Amino acid sequence: MSTVASEIKQNINAASPVASRSRYLRNPALTGYALAFVVVSIGWIATRSGELVDPLNGVGYWLGIVGASLMATLLLYPVRKRVRLLRHLGATKHWFRMHMIFGVIGPILILYHCNFRLGSLNSSVALVCTLVVAVSGLVGRYLYIKIHTDLNGHRTSLQRLIEQARIQKDDRLRLTALVPQLLERVTELDAAVLAAPKSIFASLLLPAKLAITTRIAQIKLTWYARHQIALQAKRSSVVNNEKRRLQRSTARFIGRHLAGIRRVAELQSYERLFSLWHVFHLPFFYILVVTALVHVLAVHMY
Repeated sequence: MSTVASEIKQNINAASPVASRSRYLRNPALTGYALAFVVVSIGWIATRSGELVDPLNGVGYWLGIVGASLMATLLLYPVRKRVRLLRHLGATKHWFRMHMIFGVIGPILILYHCNFRLGSLNSSVALVCTLVVAVSGLVGRYLYIKIHTDLNGHRTSLQRLIEQARIQKDDRLRLTALVPQLLERVTELDAAVLAAPKSIFASLLLPAKLAITTRIAQIKLTWYARHQIALQAKRSSVVNNEKRRLQRSTARFIGRHLAGIRRVAELQSYERLFSLWHVFHLPFFYILVVTALVHVLAVHMY
């Protein structure tokens, strides 16, 4: 039985690539978004008592020009992805970072340009489209990181995640001998977790739903395993000597397996949402380009 505990523990303590795969992607971005939030908050508060700049002259005018130019450069990223000759101009991750940074700075400059206020119909439409595109871009980045392993466009392999989450034959034999009916309960839970969402709304709620349901299930399964091992410990001195280690190892195995199954289900949902996001994001960006051009022409002609 001690051999069983040792092998299970070794299997459980294997490094999980899911836990650390995108940590380096998140931290700098979160810092940048926090800074952007502070800058926007300061500008919004400052403009409550009056205009900071003149949108038609001086600094205010150039804030609009620079902001609009940064938004226009966002077209370079999708063009670079589709034009083969441009794919050799720098790594994809650098283009992606530029796309995201300009997509945040541009709207902020435009907000300062318009003093955080709506103006004429045309400028209001341009501003709303700018903000919608910016927010949509943040959502897209979140979905992108969930289905990619890095900024070079390497997608997470669903088959690889399934293989990582699958319980191997040897593990099944060990767990069956150690905790009767545990695998049956885990298998039933896997089927429920991997059931495809029936609607877009269900796909949106799936990550939050799984975060709650799988952790509740983890608590229940862990309690069941601990209870079964305790019962066996009363009947076997060998199990009793290893009881604590067996309970901890089994609990970690349950947590790791459920995390893997949750990742599989989330990836399927995120891929569906990412494809739908493209349908939403691109039309608004094109509308933004048109309204921005009309706004610039109207300002300079009239």
